[in-house]
Amino acid sequence: MKVQQFLEHHGIAENPFGQEDAQVDHVFQQYCLEATHHPAWDKIFGNPANPSTSVVFGEKGSGKTALRLQIVGEIQKYNHDHPEERAFIVEYDDFNPFLDCFRERLHGRQRKQERALSHWRLWDHIDAILKLSVTQLVDAILNENETASEPSQDARPTVTPESLARLTKIQKRDLLLLAAFYDHTFDQPAKHRWKALKRKLKFHAWWSQWDLAAGAVSSVATVALRWNLSGFKELFVWWIPVLLLAGWFPWLWRQGSLMWKAWRVSRQIRVFDHLPNSLRQLLSRFDRQQIAGQPIPGKERSDDRYELLLKLQNLLKTLGFRSMAVLVDRVDEPHLVNGSPERMRDLLWPMFDNKFLKHPDIGFKLLLPAEVVYYLDREKKEFYERSRLDKQNLITSLDWTGETLYDVASERIRACATASEHKPGIRDLFDETIGQDQLVLLFARLRVPRHLFKFLYRLLVDHCNKFTDDNPQWTIGNDTLQTTLALFTRDLEAFDRGQGTG
Repeated sequence: MKVQQFLEHHGIAENPFGQEDAQVDHVFQQYCLEATHHPAWDKIFGNPANPSTSVVFGEKGSGKTALRLQIVGEIQKYNHDHPEERAFIVEYDDFNPFLDCFRERLHGRQRKQERALSHWRLWDHIDAILKLSVTQLVDAILNENETASEPSQDARPTVTPESLARLTKIQKRDLLLLAAFYDHTFDQPAKHRWKALKRKLKFHAWWSQWDLAAGAVSSVATVALRWNLSGFKELFVWWIPVLLLAGWFPWLWRQGSLMWKAWRVSRQIRVFDHLPNSLRQLLSRFDRQQIAGQPIPGKERSDDRYELLLKLQNLLKTLGFRSMAVLVDRVDEPHLVNGSPERMRDLLWPMFDNKFLKHPDIGFKLLLPAEVVYYLDREKKEFYERSRLDKQNLITSLDWTGETLYDVASERIRACATASEHKPGIRDLFDETIGQDQLVLLFARLRVPRHLFKFLYRLLVDHCNKFTDDNPQWTIGNDTLQTTLALFTRDLEAFDRGQGTG
């Protein structure tokens, strides 16, 4: 007997439990995204108009990635309904590019240490978030749809010509400065992309090249004097270097100063690569007064990063984004972390800073593995005074009740049903001797949705393997249920022990 034959008998078009990862689960993304939420959903999501931080710890398969996708979906709906008060979404969930570059910046013994991530700091997180945000914003401006009258429902931000025209000259300067530091993509050279952004913004800095012009004029004047003062050629030979140096000194001094700044920035931004000479060329396009006293991420501190983050928020508000939502997920997946709780702790702990987590108009949604709760419980008083986790909507365990898992299973079956009316539920797949209460108690033992889906998929296969196509059985009996549960529980316990998550 085939599984598909069994499902079609109950009016189900495809196996609802074939996928275990929400990232690639089309049933969840197409049909169940808005259907079933975790009981703590309201506390986790909050309100995009008044963003709040949430710190959630959950074991593998508890639905952290599903929560992230649901948060993105709800924010997209909110953005569509409030085009001038949108939330700017930053999905901080792919750490591999940042960690690879970070490790390459470490030297000698630091790079070889098992705890290389112990050198990770808060400003590295802010640099990564600024890189993601600024690159998204520049993409939205350069790929701007001139015919679009309102933001789309796509997760990527949209910038209209009207909102772009509202930027003041100072804000355009700030955007170009942020792009010079944090716009990083492999699509095209940074210099070409920055110049395209400058043209798009119609930003002019007429006096940015006066020192270059002065040097060129001094060179031309020196040559002219050399050939016109024929009677003083021998005397003039000694003055040529002096005149050329006097003419080119302002340009050389400025370029040397900008090169020093660019080199410091390339050294201190450790999460992606900067070419100092390219950054120097971009900075030289500003007038001296335009960047004098502006924050530059060239020191081992977070103060400059906070100032640049405020500049970004000011720009986003003018462009129609009232707030930001930073979604942190999949911190256990990078190969430099490799599932190690100690490395996850080293990566996450710098982020637990109340000033950072309570930054105005930014809601951080930290969806974190449960393994690091062990270290959280053993921190000293200073850690909790700095992080103030009591104010961060802390959820130390993303638990699921048997009733909620029952609803999740039924919702997935209804999503895959072929009939528009009288859709089946999870109870319809079982023998009449198996009641709803028994299923609820059984599902509660499975704890998380991923375990539930694995178990139900295995149960369907075990049931169908016991019968032939000529003699099918259209409901699952109690014997099959108990036998499969016992085997699955044994395998699950063995897996947990092997992963060290028990």
